[in-house]
Amino acid sequence: MSTSTAPRTPVTTRRLPFRRWMAEVGWRHLVGIAAMAFAAFPILFVISASVNPLGTVSSSGLLPRAFSLVHYQTLISGARGPFLQWYLNTIIVCGIVALVQVFLSTLAAYAFSRFRFSGRRIGLLSLLLVMMFPAILAMIAVYTMISGLGQIIPFLGLNSLPGYIVVLLGGSLGQVWLIKGFFDTVPKELDEAATIDGCTHWQVFTKILLPTLTPILATTVLLALVGVLSEFLLGSIFLTADDKKTLAVGMYGMLLGDRSNNLGVFAAGSVMIMIPVIILYQFLQRYIVGGSTAGAVKG
Repeated sequence: MSTSTAPRTPVTTRRLPFRRWMAEVGWRHLVGIAAMAFAAFPILFVISASVNPLGTVSSSGLLPRAFSLVHYQTLISGARGPFLQWYLNTIIVCGIVALVQVFLSTLAAYAFSRFRFSGRRIGLLSLLLVMMFPAILAMIAVYTMISGLGQIIPFLGLNSLPGYIVVLLGGSLGQVWLIKGFFDTVPKELDEAATIDGCTHWQVFTKILLPTLTPILATTVLLALVGVLSEFLLGSIFLTADDKKTLAVGMYGMLLGDRSNNLGVFAAGSVMIMIPVIILYQFLQRYIVGGSTAGAVKG
């Protein structure tokens, strides 16, 4: 028995007229290109200044006129300050503060999202109210507290990394609202089903809910790291010794000595700071995308 198949007609795609394409799609490309150029301009300028051997404001431009790694060598050699020590201090502070902040914020968000208790609404509004005030308002009070604490426990006093970490951990619940919003999107039926199977609240939290929170946890970790990395105000007050400073405090002090001639060294340090942030973002990006996809499939 033979079967005959009719010849398939080729599918032709109609191209939109140029004016209609610009009105519907093209303007989006133009806006995207303009946004990318606006975002890339300062990055290119910093990279150009870092490889410019003169390293002055007047000689720096969008494209380098010459190429040299002398500013990177100056930083690594410690000629302008203990840059590698600042780098290590920053990694320690960022790692500890970011992980503790996200962990405590996740616990608090789980309690506010899943439990109903007296003072829950007031607690959420209080957290939101505290987040609205800048840290500079509490600077004198925090300085007095840490100074008094250092007289009892010198390890946690002024001009010490543990004391500075304790100060930054005061904002550990800053991510509660963001994580709670993600908690609220997870159906409570999952919790109830796990509880019926004999799971405790901790098992429900760690084995049922945390795997679904991968996108928001990766996002909050990245935001916390960038926030601590760029923190300067409190660090400039609590950290005064060169071997205790972070990158933000140390590099600002280096630039303050001669703003014009130290631009190249400062730009080289900025590029070296960007590298781990970019690597971390590329590493966490797959968790953000993968977690969002997995959550959509499970839902």
